[in-house]
Amino acid sequence: MDISKELLDQIVAHAQELPDEECCGVVAVEDLAARRAVRVYRAENVHRSSLRFEIEPSELLRLYEAIEDEGWELGAIYHSHVRSAPYPSQTDVGFAAFWPRVEWLIVGLSDPASPDVRSYAIDGAEIEEVPINVGEVPI
Repeated sequence: MDISKELLDQIVAHAQELPDEECCGVVAVEDLAARRAVRVYRAENVHRSSLRFEIEPSELLRLYEAIEDEGWELGAIYHSHVRSAPYPSQTDVGFAAFWPRVEWLIVGLSDPASPDVRSYAIDGAEIEEVPINVGEVPI
């Protein structure tokens, strides 16, 4: 995914604002082939848990429709891991089955002073880290 520093900073800031629970949200892209992030949408973790996240289905539908209304596509779902490295958990892998072709951005906060952000393509049990290209992304 290509993402501007500003958009990536928004995701990290969201994670840091909720150090005791997993934050979550989605990232809109211009198109799935280009994987160029254009906007970050925060969501609420209905579990307010440090161990798992879930976006209320009606909120997720609203976000999905807002993204489509702009002519964009859902490119990534993001969340944080408050005590562990940014690697997909078994819960993440199970949830990813419902969202093929969507990247999973995870912010690891095991060291709060130095958040680690990684992105993954998850296909069944296959987990592949994909690069995050940070820079100026034209909109």
